[in-house]
Amino acid sequence: MDYKWVINCDYDEEEVARLAHELGIPELLSRILLKRGIDSFEKAKTYFRPNLDELHDPYLMKDMDVAVDRLVAALEKGEKILIYGDYDVDGVSGASLLYLALSRLVGPKVTYYIPDRMTEGYGLSNRGIDLAHQEGVSLIVTVDCGVTAIQEIGYANQLGIDVIVCDHHQPGDALPPAVAVLDPKRPDCPYPFKELAGVGVGFKFLQGLYKKLGLPEAELDEYLDIVAIGSCADIVPLIDENRIFVRHGLDRINYNPRYGVKALLESAGVDKRELTVGLIVFIIAPRINAVGRMGDARRAVQLFTARSLQEARTLAKELERENRNRRNVDETTFKEALEIVETRLDPVNDYAFVLYRRDWHPGVIGIVASRIVERYYRPTIMISIVDGIGKGSARSIANFNIYEAIKECSHLLTGFGGHKYAAGLTIDEEKIPEFVECFKQVARQKLQPEDLIPQMQIDCEAQLNHFDDRFIRLLKLMGPFGPMNMRPVFVSRNVRVVGEPTVVGNNHLKMRLEQNGVQFDAIGFNLADHLDLVLRKNGYVDCAYVLEESHWNGRKEIQIRLKDIK
Repeated sequence: MDYKWVINCDYDEEEVARLAHELGIPELLSRILLKRGIDSFEKAKTYFRPNLDELHDPYLMKDMDVAVDRLVAALEKGEKILIYGDYDVDGVSGASLLYLALSRLVGPKVTYYIPDRMTEGYGLSNRGIDLAHQEGVSLIVTVDCGVTAIQEIGYANQLGIDVIVCDHHQPGDALPPAVAVLDPKRPDCPYPFKELAGVGVGFKFLQGLYKKLGLPEAELDEYLDIVAIGSCADIVPLIDENRIFVRHGLDRINYNPRYGVKALLESAGVDKRELTVGLIVFIIAPRINAVGRMGDARRAVQLFTARSLQEARTLAKELERENRNRRNVDETTFKEALEIVETRLDPVNDYAFVLYRRDWHPGVIGIVASRIVERYYRPTIMISIVDGIGKGSARSIANFNIYEAIKECSHLLTGFGGHKYAAGLTIDEEKIPEFVECFKQVARQKLQPEDLIPQMQIDCEAQLNHFDDRFIRLLKLMGPFGPMNMRPVFVSRNVRVVGEPTVVGNNHLKMRLEQNGVQFDAIGFNLADHLDLVLRKNGYVDCAYVLEESHWNGRKEIQIRLKDIK
């Protein structure tokens, strides 16, 4: 993919020097901090050392008092409570969190339910409600779903079951008839931070409960590993409360992981490495997601709640097996999707893609849609048709709100939900062709040609001799890195390639770079197609990259991870 580099070097050099002197850091880091709005010692202290004391009061969230009062009444009366989660990482993390915490308070009166992706689909289902009713449940607490479940919650009410919603998705035009709806995105919610994951909303609910009961909130810290995994996997902005959750959650995992997480790290082969957001997103989350995509997601909750390492290792092996199966299905579906794009669509002139086919596995179409977006940089919807019903997953690009675009075509759908960058939908098969045209028309109206050229935001131009071990240590303190707090991207120009660059692994470019007498190893994942460019330019290139630590044979070294070469 050909990126347009966007370099913002408009700095006030006096401010750069002042902040660098005040913090005792290199001016290159000072520039990065200023670009992120960190312009004082106090802001830097909060940024580098996010503290749990800085979490917002949970009672600032609309309906928190009502939700806590209803839960306290259920606990006091010994009512049976069902935690109802979604089948993705955020949903099973949230279900595990609430199940563990409430079980500690009331024991076996709490149970959980995760819907089947294939037979029930996303969110609260009548089947799940019926099972809850049969088991004598009088209170359902949803997590990572429920804010659009108007019909289902109405049905639960008819059966005498109250519902508390813990969700973070965009509400529809009306809220469901729940006892309480905890969702910072509801229009009337004054909560100061709107970007919590579903598991984050669940944690705020527990904070509210502990405040009400007068229990020490520090007891909840042991669950921050689960909150961190769910938040990272859901790709929420790593700012404000999310940054605090993830920083402290990663610390817990790295120093004292619970049985399920330890077993999962072992099975993935990363138990000897320091866990990062990237490892969660690309290594851990796919394994948790796999059991929901390919089978029964309750196994992921069982893993998080395992009471022994032996039990956890058995479950982790199941997740590993399901993930291998998922990858095989994923690869086959991706090849079929590529064929459709190249033979039936116009990858150059189409502003958006809608791909559909009978019997694609609904569990992998979201992953494949993301890969199509990476390949062509077009908003993409993939629809699997089973028994006349299409289930779709949508992924987007910058400057295109795919949820709002789908909403403009909602008269053709039986259901939809999601947010700016990812969404899901259901549609009758006969309406798919009309939906395709409608969605493509909306995309042409909302997108400009320049929106279809991916941009790479560059933090600073730098020389390789700017980087040493102290710089890397300070850079690590800027983590955890993720949306809205991305790992800084540097550009170095006229860098010399030392020796022969090689292609390694699956399409990765490996080489050694030199500038001003300083050399570093460099790896460019999926950049093997740049090899001819490197050789053609007599070994001198401009590089966009991030800095990482490479761990090999017990040694730590600075490594350049290439993002683009020109």
